Amino acid sequence: MQFLQPLALGAALACATLSGAAQAQPYPTKPIRVIVPYAAGGFSDQATRAIADAMTQDLKQSVVIENRGGGGGRIGADAVAHMAPDGYNLLLTTNGTHTYMAVTEKNLSYDPIKDFTPISEIASYGLLMVINPSVPANNLQEFIAYAKKNPGKLSYASSGPGSGLHFAGEVFKAMAGIDMVHVPYKGSGPGLIDVLANNCQLIFAGEAKPYIDAGRLRFLGTTSAVRDPRFPNMPTIGEAGLPGYDLTYWVGFFGPPGLAPEVRARLSQSVTAILREPALRKHFADMGLVPIGGTSEQLVEQIRSETRKLRAVAAGIPGGVN
Repeated sequence: MQFLQPLALGAALACATLSGAAQAQPYPTKPIRVIVPYAAGGFSDQATRAIADAMTQDLKQSVVIENRGGGGGRIGADAVAHMAPDGYNLLLTTNGTHTYMAVTEKNLSYDPIKDFTPISEIASYGLLMVINPSVPANNLQEFIAYAKKNPGKLSYASSGPGSGLHFAGEVFKAMAGIDMVHVPYKGSGPGLIDVLANNCQLIFAGEAKPYIDAGRLRFLGTTSAVRDPRFPNMPTIGEAGLPGYDLTYWVGFFGPPGLAPEVRARLSQSVTAILREPALRKHFADMGLVPIGGTSEQLVEQIRSETRKLRAVAAGIPGGVN
């Protein structure tokens, strides 16, 4: 039976070669799950779905969005911080979970830098301050005057306690010297629905343009220092009556801690590639998003510098953001 040994040896070598080839397959080799820590339908959800679609084409694997809303984004972010760093569980989030919560939450369950592998910042944007048309105000100055005459009677919706939308509302209240009730939701989408229904009167929401165009919401200004490119004739909040008001938001890409350098590099490469695509850039422009990109080191520095700035802003709010 010795004549079988070369055959057996050959089979073993073939299996080893196939196994080695399988191990050498470049990442990714299966669908990627991306956690979005906000409810479906909100601005961040819409933006991240556009990004996921573009990355699906670039990576030649499905990039599937999973919404895990709640807690202003902390629930979904914390979940990714404890997932396996295999490259198939990632996080697309806003600076709400990585800078605003670092300022507003004393006992945040994760460290925005140490508990994640930063990949790339993707885009920036300003929120649109919109009110239900039932409020008798046609511009920011009239809204502030009305709110001062009716303390505690107006409410604003946010995507949760400590979120970027909550921060925007509290900074606005402090700078305008008004009293409004904060109503938290699991995301900006559900909050926007209640503003449309007049259950709340105000929200800072990136996805409000269709309702502004249809006359269902009244637009008073943008939170960032630059005007929204979709509304070049509409002033920023700072221009309209609150000089110095400037809150800019961004979308960033992260993995769990310990993500392999080659996986991070491939994902960063994919972000760079999709941000060059004309179709995605047009989609971003239609949403009021400005493409950014950049390295993981730049994203870490953005988090650190922005957190310092927001702490200084929060220190000037009587009673803090709560």
